[in-house]
Amino acid sequence: MTPAELRDVAVRLAREAGEMALAGRRAGRVSATTKSSPTDMVTEFDRASERLICDGLATARPDDAIVGEEGASRPGTTGLTWHIDPIDGTSNFYFDLPMWAVSIGVTDRHGPLAGAVFAPALGDMWAGARGLGATLNDSPIEGRDNGSLTDAMVCTGYSYRVSERAQHARRVSNMITEVRDIRRFGAAALDICLVATGRLDAYFEEHLHSWDLVAAQIIATEAGAIVTDYAGGPVTPDQVLAASSRIHAPMVELLARAGGTGDGSARPGGR
Repeated sequence: MTPAELRDVAVRLAREAGEMALAGRRAGRVSATTKSSPTDMVTEFDRASERLICDGLATARPDDAIVGEEGASRPGTTGLTWHIDPIDGTSNFYFDLPMWAVSIGVTDRHGPLAGAVFAPALGDMWAGARGLGATLNDSPIEGRDNGSLTDAMVCTGYSYRVSERAQHARRVSNMITEVRDIRRFGAAALDICLVATGRLDAYFEEHLHSWDLVAAQIIATEAGAIVTDYAGGPVTPDQVLAASSRIHAPMVELLARAGGTGDGSARPGGR
């Protein structure tokens, strides 16, 4: 398949899984358990969404590898790996807040290749593929043309570990007076897509996982945003800064002043 065809597979499966989960959410009460911490939730719809996506990939791409948040794991022989977050923002989903999404991305040996992020409660589908640009609901998107920190709308997220939440809160308090404002929506892939669309200038968070990042990263990059670690180096899920092109360098400097360029070593607890 071409990158465009892989993107279309991600779009189709993200829409099917998202619509199924949204119907379940609207049908009534959702039960949840916890995983790595009391704030790390999982519902029956996270698992059902992942099963639906994996079944779809078993038909469309049976020889590709799979890595999923809820335990899906399959080796592959093609050099392609699908990274699945069946519900990104499970706490939002549980509390019936609209900021949650299904994220499906595929990588090759060069990195993110194609992906889709679907926010069913918002009715928004982001998609992108390497060299082909990025879209929101089939219309091309690009980041905001802003180079001023004082006019920057910034977004962040918090780890599930209490000690890291406190440390990050101190970092945010050191930044809040230097930007227009800081938001916290609670869904990493969706947050990065908002940067790609120009609704946010920047997003930063630590200790994510590949399924949080892959789809949104290719969408943001194809929309002209820059995705790195806090110091401006190659991005990993351990440390993510996604910013529009003109605000990226100022954000790197701000994070350094705020105490945000630690080693980014991996710890349990992503979205």
